[in-house]
Amino acid sequence: MKLKYLSLAFFILAVSACKSGKTTHNNEALKATEKFNNPIITDKYTADAAAIVHNDKVYLYAGHDQAPNDVNAYRMHEWLVYSSSDMVHWQEHPSPLKPTDFKWASGSAWASQVIEHNGKFYWYVTVEHGSIHGKAIGVAVSDSPTGPFKDAIGKALITNDMTTQTKISWDDIDPTVWIDDDGQAYLFWGNTVCKYAKLKPNMIELDGPIMTVDLPNFTEAPWIHKKGDWYYLSYAYQFPEKIAYAMSKTITGPWEFKGILNEVAGNSNTNHQAIIEFKGKDYFIYHNGSIPTHGGSFRRSVCVDRLYYNEDGTMKRVIMTSEGIQK
Repeated sequence: MKLKYLSLAFFILAVSACKSGKTTHNNEALKATEKFNNPIITDKYTADAAAIVHNDKVYLYAGHDQAPNDVNAYRMHEWLVYSSSDMVHWQEHPSPLKPTDFKWASGSAWASQVIEHNGKFYWYVTVEHGSIHGKAIGVAVSDSPTGPFKDAIGKALITNDMTTQTKISWDDIDPTVWIDDDGQAYLFWGNTVCKYAKLKPNMIELDGPIMTVDLPNFTEAPWIHKKGDWYYLSYAYQFPEKIAYAMSKTITGPWEFKGILNEVAGNSNTNHQAIIEFKGKDYFIYHNGSIPTHGGSFRRSVCVDRLYYNEDGTMKRVIMTSEGIQK
């Protein structure tokens, strides 16, 4: 009889332990799912992110979607800047640049990118040209990654009349800049056709003809980065936009198409990526339309997830998460 009672007691203890462990596990799982870090900015709508690493910080540059909740159109009147030391906590800095800072421009703070060269920061931006119909690319410069920035040349660097590969007026958008190992800078950009040109050492003049890159289903948003011996050209593919990429052993190609990197980002027709390495880890920065209140294709939000490479240098498909980057 005593043995029977002892067995019953052990059974009750075991069940209690299991229940306790299950409750603890469930609480931990619930706690983990509460750490949703994507989108990384929720008090404003942000899009078309670009990023650089400088002095152990990441500086994020984004367009500001400002369309009213009942308007389905792009309304972007400034660029925003954020910085982070851990990819989790982001500090906003006062807006250092607006299209109105370019006297020759008439508006539209579309996709852009900043790069550091010889202690100065050059910001290549997409704006509406004030006198020549269509989008144009301008350049601003600053001594600091957070500005203030000023127009570097007093006119557009790229205008619609300089590119004749297509008849559309918005083919000169989405600039991305890469400075190669030999110090030569290259500007890539385009919609429908991917274009590139060398930049002079002053970073504000072209140094040669405008060339093109033949890429499958190229829509827009080129981004150049390098990992090891490989150059990567990622871009928005088809519409609604996925992100695809190609690889090359040289910055000028030939480029070998490698496929899809990022699927259509939820609730947004567009996608625009930045790829960086920070403190030994690789990150994929993009936007979606995931903010529940009025988020969508014209009120987008920047997100960040990890990026991983295969042994042969190809990139693994990005897994988009709500959790984002954790500490």
